[in-house]
Amino acid sequence: MSYFARSDELPAWVAGLPDSWGSDWLKWSVRLSTDRPSEEEQAGLPYISNEDIASWTGKLLNDEPKPAESEGRKFQIDDVLLNKLRPYLAKVYHADFDGVSSGELLCLRPSDTVMPRFLFYVLSSKGFIDSIDAETFGSKMPRADWEIVGHQPLPLPPLEIQRRIAQFLDEKTARIDSLIEKKRSLLDRLAEKRQALISRAVTKGLNPDVLMKPSGIDWLGDIPAHWEVIPLKRAVRYQEGPGIMAVDFRDDGVPLLRVSSVGGRYATLSGVNYLDPEKVELKWRHFLTELGDLLISASATSGIVSEVTEATVGCVPYTGIIRINPIEGISTSSFIRHLLVSDVFLSQIDQLKAGSTIQHFGPYHLGLMVIGCPPIHEQFRIGDELDEKLDKLDANAEKIERSVEILLEYRAALITAAVTGKIKGLE
Repeated sequence: MSYFARSDELPAWVAGLPDSWGSDWLKWSVRLSTDRPSEEEQAGLPYISNEDIASWTGKLLNDEPKPAESEGRKFQIDDVLLNKLRPYLAKVYHADFDGVSSGELLCLRPSDTVMPRFLFYVLSSKGFIDSIDAETFGSKMPRADWEIVGHQPLPLPPLEIQRRIAQFLDEKTARIDSLIEKKRSLLDRLAEKRQALISRAVTKGLNPDVLMKPSGIDWLGDIPAHWEVIPLKRAVRYQEGPGIMAVDFRDDGVPLLRVSSVGGRYATLSGVNYLDPEKVELKWRHFLTELGDLLISASATSGIVSEVTEATVGCVPYTGIIRINPIEGISTSSFIRHLLVSDVFLSQIDQLKAGSTIQHFGPYHLGLMVIGCPPIHEQFRIGDELDEKLDKLDANAEKIERSVEILLEYRAALITAAVTGKIKGLE
């Protein structure tokens, strides 16, 4: 029998359940286990956290969980673990071993009216996840608690139907996941090909038959005989943005570019603060961006270089953003833009940071770097040809990424439809 009246009391995602099904609040059919492991269990049982669980699929990202390193909750085979921190990530795990979990995972133990595998799929459904997400608290790190989760609806078909639904979804999602994995592998290969194209062009040029010479640098290897090996600082000017206090932020004025502004081919005004124009003129005028400047983040070797366009001219880059300007007659913007994401550049950064606890780089590191520098006319050709080839690769990657998104959407819709009795033959 259903706890709910057959009325608008049912949330939208479980409305219209088959007449033969029951439904209830989750907390009446599932127990929240808060068992603590003993010291011996804590030391010997495998440990998982929310970071170990893949979103939506419920697969473990580590094949062999490590022993517990911090205090947690004990779980057992057939418990279902639900991540309460940022529940929109849909991290749900159906346990196939006994272990210890972090406190961010709710350990749910189904009663004899609920099959564990069916419960896993209900909790993994988009309808259930969206319902929890709508009730979370906390703005920066939204979370749910048992009070929220326990008051979600649980469809309750007969056990035989639960078994059929779980078996159906196991088979269907396995096929979908296999296809998604193949597409993601293809994306990885495209990314590798992209990086190889860039790195070869900016270190060896475009002509495979060109006469080569030793560069004299182990990690650079041979370079075209007509290229020079020069310090990077001879080819570009660079400058890290100033440290500015929050007290100087205004509601409007001169945009202060943040790291979120440096995330694509072109710099944007995403997440900017604003500065008083008079104070900028007085203190930070020499930091203002110019058309064609290149911006990189010093916080990590993200492999992203953003170009300043008319939309972001006249902005101040914040500290942590390095502005790079090619020196006319020695380097071109397009060549340097590709060079800054090449393996030869990123590996130099890693070498210069080796042994340091500081995981960002700055003007000091750039001053130590060297590059193979082709003549200006060749730099233009390298930049143009790379842009053309990379545009085609990126277009293919976008199509594959979109197909992955469609498969994920279909997967989520399929699960919700199955656990709510919307698939003929399973209800």
